[in-house]
Amino acid sequence: MQDTRCKIQESRYKNQDTRIKIQDTRCKNQDARIQKAGKPFAGLRRIFTMMFYKSIVSMVILCISFIAKGQSPKMYKDIVFPAFTVDKDQSYSDRSDAGKNKFHLFDLYQPPGDAAPGRPLIIWMHGGGFRFGSKDAAGIQLWCKDFARRGYVCAAINYTLGKKMSGFNYDQLHKGCYYAVADARMAIAYFRKHSKEYRIDPDKIILAGNSAGGMIALQAAYSTDALLSKMAGIDPGSKETGFPKVAAVINFWGGIFDLNWLKNVRVPVVNVLGSNDKVMPPTQKGGPLYGGIAIHQEADKLHIPNDLKIFDGYAHELQKHFNPVFPVGGATKKRWAEAEAFAADFLYRVLFK
Repeated sequence: MQDTRCKIQESRYKNQDTRIKIQDTRCKNQDARIQKAGKPFAGLRRIFTMMFYKSIVSMVILCISFIAKGQSPKMYKDIVFPAFTVDKDQSYSDRSDAGKNKFHLFDLYQPPGDAAPGRPLIIWMHGGGFRFGSKDAAGIQLWCKDFARRGYVCAAINYTLGKKMSGFNYDQLHKGCYYAVADARMAIAYFRKHSKEYRIDPDKIILAGNSAGGMIALQAAYSTDALLSKMAGIDPGSKETGFPKVAAVINFWGGIFDLNWLKNVRVPVVNVLGSNDKVMPPTQKGGPLYGGIAIHQEADKLHIPNDLKIFDGYAHELQKHFNPVFPVGGATKKRWAEAEAFAADFLYRVLFK
């Protein structure tokens, strides 16, 4: 009898030991699940940590480069912010169709965490012969990003495009430019009205663009609605916009229809171009359109603050051989960055020094 009780007791111990082992296995499985659940968060932590250190490294590299030159970085002249933010597809129209018309959209670039009031604004306009292109153009994105890292607020805008190729059909060129300039002036008015919201200085609105965008910037700054409409053969109606108050113009390989318009207002202008540009001749060739060299020479005569940079041996868009179909290569983008740095130095001298 006693032997039977011992066997029963032993069986109970074995069952209890089995239950303990099962419980231990459950705990291990639960621990494994907890560790597995924690892995995505660990991955996020690693990503954020890498981003943080990357920003720190970028800033350290910038500081070291300036120390090596024996100077400290200057806001609006040098790249002082390691990053930028962009808010896409905003509307600069106060009309009822705001947000619906793709031609009136803009992307806003600015330095992150910048709480400064009264910041300068650059309105950037893309090229494309008034027929093609958008605010997403590679050059526009590059210049907006880098100028934002210099401390500027940058608005890359779309504008009304024509349905016909302008090329050197001056009638179509004038009409295309007229409607695009009207949109640029709408953008200027919008940002002036909302200057407090965007924390920008309404007296430091700069117009900038490449190719057709440079033409828009020049015509918007130096001409009036009446002058442009007369040239384009368009009835402007009863309104007269006058000259918008513009702090400066960045003209990347664009041109102006009439050099005499430079007499209208004293707006500083910086011109950049390629010496072999056949799309926008650096001086003037066969029609009422004057390139960067002609603008520079006339501005000098009128004592308008200006500067000129020529990339010897390069064509339109600073390409070796202009080709609007294929994406530009790294060498061209490097020249774009040089053009940008030259323009930034000019703006700093005339507006901030």
